[in-house]
Amino acid sequence: MKKKKRSYTVYFASELFNLKHLIGNAYLAEAIYEKSHGRYLCQLPQDFELRSTSARSIRDQALRALIDCDLALFNFDGCELDAGTVVEFMFAKFADIPSVILRSDLRTRSDSSDPWDLMASFYPRTLQVRVDSLAAYHTIMRRRHRRLDEIVRLAGQHSSADAQVMCEAIAASCVRALDRVFATEPVMPRHLREEVYNWLPLMPGLRGKEKTLRKEFERYLEQKVERDLL
Repeated sequence: MKKKKRSYTVYFASELFNLKHLIGNAYLAEAIYEKSHGRYLCQLPQDFELRSTSARSIRDQALRALIDCDLALFNFDGCELDAGTVVEFMFAKFADIPSVILRSDLRTRSDSSDPWDLMASFYPRTLQVRVDSLAAYHTIMRRRHRRLDEIVRLAGQHSSADAQVMCEAIAASCVRALDRVFATEPVMPRHLREEVYNWLPLMPGLRGKEKTLRKEFERYLEQKVERDLL
């Protein structure tokens, strides 16, 4: 009897405020699942059933979901990075969660080696996937059909098909990066694990009794140790 391959959850941190964000997140999450043959299960915050509509409860739910995941993928697109995504990235680094940064934006900065503020760079157990998505899209478009008039292109849904091919290629790059970062050794010393995971729910002021929070985060820590993530 074949042993079932283990799957790992990936917190997918990205903007989720408009049509392009929602569609892009969903397409990429599904493509990562397919390209990894079910190894990586992206958790999309846009799909969470909100327990409350209060801003603090939404934030707390997202931070809990992040800590509960095995790995994390952060979308660092835009001239300025999405503030919520950066906060989640830093929280993941406090918890020593293996992380992948995805940048599909062609825009760059002249004052940094990375196309974002240097304060979000150089963190351990973190890999980058950078893609010029517009150039990739045009390459696919030229390769698949060089000359189509607009009616044929729209009626035949060629633009969305080209975008899907591009998304699948980016997903494959993300899977390779997730595989690599998963194999990296933890940065957090063993003797600090319990103390750090006791501090994590207190640092952002998560609501709940301290004893209950301690037990909850001890469970997250036990899960990560059992999966060789810490």
